[in-house]
Amino acid sequence: MPADTTDAQAAAAGGPAASQGEPEPAVTASTTERAADDSAGPGHPGAAGSTAGGGLAGPPVALTAPSGIDRAAHHRLDEAWLAAAWSHPSTRCFVVSGGQVLIDETPDGRTELVTTPSFEAPLTEAHRYFLGTDEDGVRYFALQRDSLPGRMDQSARPAGLREAGLLLSDRDAGLMVHAVALENWQRLHRFCSRCGGRTVIAAAGHVRRCPKCGAEHYPRTDPAVIMAVTDDDDRILLGRQVHWPEGRFSTLAGFVEPGESIEAAVRREVFEEAGVIIGDVSYVASQPWPFPSSLMLGFMARATTTHTQVDGEEISEARWFSRDELTAAFASGEVLPPYGISIAARLIENWYGRPLPTRAAA
Repeated sequence: MPADTTDAQAAAAGGPAASQGEPEPAVTASTTERAADDSAGPGHPGAAGSTAGGGLAGPPVALTAPSGIDRAAHHRLDEAWLAAAWSHPSTRCFVVSGGQVLIDETPDGRTELVTTPSFEAPLTEAHRYFLGTDEDGVRYFALQRDSLPGRMDQSARPAGLREAGLLLSDRDAGLMVHAVALENWQRLHRFCSRCGGRTVIAAAGHVRRCPKCGAEHYPRTDPAVIMAVTDDDDRILLGRQVHWPEGRFSTLAGFVEPGESIEAAVRREVFEEAGVIIGDVSYVASQPWPFPSSLMLGFMARATTTHTQVDGEEISEARWFSRDELTAAFASGEVLPPYGISIAARLIENWYGRPLPTRAAA
């Protein structure tokens, strides 16, 4: 799928609001595994190619910079420690609801996550999640609520990760992405997958236990690959989903299937979505994408064929662009760039050689 369908797709195209339900690949993937193996011929979409370590020049991908927060997982089962931490006067907390938090602008022009002392927090004992401790020893908790609290000063406003992730400090962005990921998982996994019984929260929000059968359930993370595909002429392949507005193009992306390596997923997804065969694959970076539960794994991939063939049902267009062609398409409005928070934008920039034009998040 061009990056930005429900979960994985929104990261690739870096765009539209993602579904809060179970993630669905932007393009229906064939269940026929084309895993790379030594027996596959060089022209086969599953043929093995080299995979090298990579990296992205410039600043870290959004939502991945060191936050300075120690998640202190060893405290999550220590109820006495958690109670003392919650009661400490330096402890800070914030409410998360529907993937949003409150943010506020400071007099010096910065944007901050709105936090309060724990003794001012709304009551929600069951849905209180310990996020970690900063370098000054301040403990942070997130409180899951059905709605965000009002603010007396009227200056704070609700924001989701697509907007706030580019505005907040590394610390605040790290706290927010952790809280949003936990909230999404908690809302979607209230019942035991073994016996159907209602589960209860444990480990400071990082485990759900089933009192009926004793099963423990852990936060779900769905690996998805997202790739900038280039050819021997150093053009880039971008795709457009049928439900996207005219002009929205992005990198291709898709979920890793059971029993599949991430390299094989790159080759399979590109072949299924665009009909292009991939040779070498190089990992470059990752990005947490909790919409609701993806981890985007970014790659550069080299095409060994250039003829494109899309199904017309989920992918409506796949086009090769040179740098000059993409520059002209941006300037004319023929192509809309991905949103800045998305790893898709950084992958394209890695090939493009300079920042992409910007546009506001939805």
